[in-house]
Amino acid sequence: MTASAEFTAPPLEQALLRRVLRALLRVFFRGLVRPPMPIAGQRAVLRVLTTIGKSPQGITRSAGTLGGRPCEWHKPSNRRGMVMLYLHGGAYIIGGANTHRTLCAHLAKRGQMDVCALDYRLAPEHPYPAARADAVAAFEALLALGYAPGQIVFGGDSAGGNLCLITSLCLRDLGRPQPAALVCFSPLTDFSCAHLHQPAAGDPLLQRAWLEQARSLYAPRGLNDDDPGLSPQFADLHGLPALLLQVGEDEILRNDSLRLAEKARAAGVDVCLQRYPGLWHVFQAHAGTLKVADFAIDEVVSFLQQRRSS
Repeated sequence: MTASAEFTAPPLEQALLRRVLRALLRVFFRGLVRPPMPIAGQRAVLRVLTTIGKSPQGITRSAGTLGGRPCEWHKPSNRRGMVMLYLHGGAYIIGGANTHRTLCAHLAKRGQMDVCALDYRLAPEHPYPAARADAVAAFEALLALGYAPGQIVFGGDSAGGNLCLITSLCLRDLGRPQPAALVCFSPLTDFSCAHLHQPAAGDPLLQRAWLEQARSLYAPRGLNDDDPGLSPQFADLHGLPALLLQVGEDEILRNDSLRLAEKARAAGVDVCLQRYPGLWHVFQAHAGTLKVADFAIDEVVSFLQQRRSS
């Protein structure tokens, strides 16, 4: 992978904490969130694991509805008028607004913006393209609330990063306005899993068997892996808004970000790719605990501020 990043990751700190987190994730996520664990069990495990996050002070959380779907709003006391529509990860089969509260609260606090985490529909109950339809409806609902397209940002991790990308592409093809930017943490961009990275330290979260299970439940029969609505790596990427990609070097999805960055740049997209050595899938979820996660969130804020002022 040759995609480069004009970015220098901070020196790694908190070595003991990182080792402990790796070990816990390997046992309780990688060891449990996988087949043959039933999907209901996988969802329960993620809910339990994400209750221990450290949320910042000064953020108001409230339940709501957006585009016909439940959501959670995270609002700081001082706001800059922006809103992030956050699309959670979980391979389209697990996760929800409640599992990403810590991350969304830190984004709201550090970015001084409202963050709306959408509970889009999940597979296998609601396969593709239900999640994309929910995200499009949520964007339209934000416009109806009075937000200008330039005030709206899409954010998402893993499958949520995939959903950010395919939603933006769908809006483009419908002739609708685009959000101001896309912020993707370790997005899944190629459901074929043909270019998975094998980090020397191992990936403490993800494994091929789980990704393949998710693909079988999410994608209808007859939909090829290279369908651009499923795998944005194979889409025509022209016209996408400014794109921030953050990815850890110690995760099997690393190459999804590198390949997408390369293709998006070739299509004329404003791309910022940030690679974090020694980190794993969606390490940003440890904001408030892991210093490098706080650094990464600050980089999101800087990226958004630079694009708004340009």
